[in-house]
Amino acid sequence: MAATSKQVYGRGAGATSRGGIVVRLVVLSFIWCLLASAPSYSEDLHLMSIGIRARVSGATILGEQQPEEFQEYDLAANFRLRWQRYSASGWGVGTRLMASAGIMLGGGEKALVGSLIPGIAFGSEDGRFALDLGVGAALLSRHRFGTQDYGGPFQFALTVGVGFPLYKQLGLGYRFMHYSDAGVNGADTIGADFHMIEFIYRL
Repeated sequence: MAATSKQVYGRGAGATSRGGIVVRLVVLSFIWCLLASAPSYSEDLHLMSIGIRARVSGATILGEQQPEEFQEYDLAANFRLRWQRYSASGWGVGTRLMASAGIMLGGGEKALVGSLIPGIAFGSEDGRFALDLGVGAALLSRHRFGTQDYGGPFQFALTVGVGFPLYKQLGLGYRFMHYSDAGVNGADTIGADFHMIEFIYRL
C-alpha cells in the first residue's frame, strides 16, 4: 500500500508543479488587476443571487489525476462589486465576489469547505446571462482524504462559470472549480477539479 501511494504521488509531482506555476501566475495577474481597480469598487457589496450547487463530475483539467473520488455540496452567494462597464443595451463586464460554504466527501472522510473568490463577469447587467472567472481562497476543515493529501487547510481556488435563466428569477449554471495549494506544501500534494451544476435564485 505504501509503495502504491508513493507511486501515485510520484507521478503527480511533475504535473502538480506545472499546475502550481499556472495557479501562481493566474493569482498574481488577478491580484494586480484587483489592486489596480480597488478604489473603483470600495463601496458596500450588493447581493445579486444565492444558489445551491453539487458536483457532477471530477474529470481532471488542471494538474495530475486525483487518486480519490470526491463529492461537494454547498450554498453560494454572489455579490456585485462597484466596478463595472455596461453599454446602454445592458451588456458588458462587471466585478463580483462569490462566497460559498458546504461539505466535501472523499476517501471515506468528510470536511467542511468555504471559499471567497473575487472575479469578473461578462454578460447582462441583471446577471441573467453571465460568464464569470475568478481566483480566490478556500479553507478545508481537513486536508487528507484517504490516499489524497491536499497539503493543508488553505487552498487557492480557481473558478469559471456560466449561467442562464430558467424561469423568472430562477437560473441554471455550470461551474468548474479547482482547488490547489500551488505547491506551497511540497511537490507531492494533489489538488482537485470539480464540475458542478448550480441552481440560482436572482434577487
